[in-house]
Amino acid sequence: QVRLVESGGGSVQPGGSLKLSCVASSDTASRNCMGWFRQAPGKKRERVATFYFPSEYAAYMLSLGGRFTISGDAAKNAVYLEMTNLKFEDTAMYYCMARERCTLDPTEVRDWGQGTRVTVSS
Repeated sequence: QVRLVESGGGSVQPGGSLKLSCVASSDTASRNCMGWFRQAPGKKRERVATFYFPSEYAAYMLSLGGRFTISGDAAKNAVYLEMTNLKFEDTAMYYCMARERCTLDPTEVRDWGQGTRVTVSS
């Protein structure tokens, strides 16, 4: 099992930016794909972005409109999510995940971080 430690959440005004970081405890194949899901109150957990290290392929939630960028640093076993032009609807708990293969389905993910809260309010 991969241990994931997140950092970087917080409160911002609409239009602001935040950068989330997640570091994995190992560099095994079980962390080939790392990324972020989010869960707003009363809503299902949904995939925001994933980064597949072997090919450096990044995938995003379609509705983001290019506002978020995910990147990975294999040497540090880390993945980052730069979020810009934040909107009220981005408010959620953001969870880092790691898996051998990327997935859209949160029920297929075993390894999660503890979550970091992002609040967008005026």
